[in-house]
Amino acid sequence: MKTVTLDKLVEAMQLKNMTPELDTSGTKITLTEINRPGLQLSGYYDFFVAERVQIIGYVEHSYLVNHLSREEKIQAYEQFVSKNIPCVIFTTQVVPDEDMLELARKHKVPTFTTERTTSSCMAAIIRWLGIQLAPCISIHGVLVDVYGEGVLIMGESGIGKSEAALELIKRGHRLVSDDVVEISRVSDNELVGTAPDITRHFIELRGIGIIDVKTLFGVECVKDSQQIDLVIKLEEWDRDREYDRLGLEEEYTEILGNKVICHSLPIRPGRNLAVIVESAAVNHRQKKMGYNAAKELYKRVQANLAKKRD
Repeated sequence: MKTVTLDKLVEAMQLKNMTPELDTSGTKITLTEINRPGLQLSGYYDFFVAERVQIIGYVEHSYLVNHLSREEKIQAYEQFVSKNIPCVIFTTQVVPDEDMLELARKHKVPTFTTERTTSSCMAAIIRWLGIQLAPCISIHGVLVDVYGEGVLIMGESGIGKSEAALELIKRGHRLVSDDVVEISRVSDNELVGTAPDITRHFIELRGIGIIDVKTLFGVECVKDSQQIDLVIKLEEWDRDREYDRLGLEEEYTEILGNKVICHSLPIRPGRNLAVIVESAAVNHRQKKMGYNAAKELYKRVQANLAKKRD
């Protein structure tokens, strides 16, 4: 099970720590879901998931402070923070009073505040945790941002993936990762690829060695992460195999349970891989916008045959 430490969440969300004496580095977050305790503060704890990050907004704070006596507030809040929750975040510039902070220290529950509204804070945390805790695998390949489309280039070692990526970089596109791509399943229809820290911004070229793309070509030629929209598999030309020449039907490959459009690209001397990858990316983008060149050609052929029959 993947986990993320609480101090990383605090840094990413720029939260203000109201209990700095409590250690956050040892607290692990395991769930992407978060909880806004409404019924819990009134005493209903059936189906309460204590492992979630807890958010208290203006409404919950107003209920505790303005609608309960001090004794009732202390009892309700102590019952809440005693459930072994990872942390409490107060949103919308709400500041917990000293009674709440004292109970948080007593039960070792880190407490934070943020100026964000409750909805904005919840959305940001869910998005961030979704990426950090997403299922992840490592794949041998090259990931490049081509005209905003994430193109994952795969193939056997030495077939020319890095060379194609280098040519794309020289044509103004951006490198995400070479050799090893770490892919996270962020949602049912979104895969995000990143580079391992140790190889980020580097490309290996056989016969030359390692080059630093960021230093050589500039920061505009690299990118830390990219959604994967298209997979291109490079393979040696096989005379006995019949390759798709129209593209009327899409082929897919499955990564972490998500299907991604995949093109098999035969390699022969003289083929400009960078131009072909660019064309594939633009064509894929055009299809997403509702235009399919292969279907348009098919319609024209059908219309021409019908005209001849008439």
